[in-house]
Amino acid sequence: MVTATDTVTSDKILATILQSLTDDKAEDIVQIDLRGKTAIGDYMVICSGRSTRQVASISEKLAQTVKDEFGVTPKTEGKDVGDWVLIDTGDVIVHVFRPEVREFYQLEKMWQPMANPGAVHN
Repeated sequence: MVTATDTVTSDKILATILQSLTDDKAEDIVQIDLRGKTAIGDYMVICSGRSTRQVASISEKLAQTVKDEFGVTPKTEGKDVGDWVLIDTGDVIVHVFRPEVREFYQLEKMWQPMANPGAVHN
């Protein structure tokens, strides 16, 4: 747990989130740096769970870990359905998807930089 003398940074929160997702067997974890691109947060993390049950479990454990480690209760949406759960810690936004739902929305494509933004395609 973070003490009063510790400084909570988005990098510390991100590291804790990535470790929690790895521990809970989340798949295809993608980290997107949002700093300087938007005010919604510093990082976005997108991952998949194999089933609605695993998506809900990953999300519940992640929210509890963030609360235990940093004293912050993240906002969570979508846990009841288990297709797509959003966990918002303030600095780091996490999306946990079932693979089919992730493929449908393709959030990574909206936020990741294009390979060559100046290229012209005919």
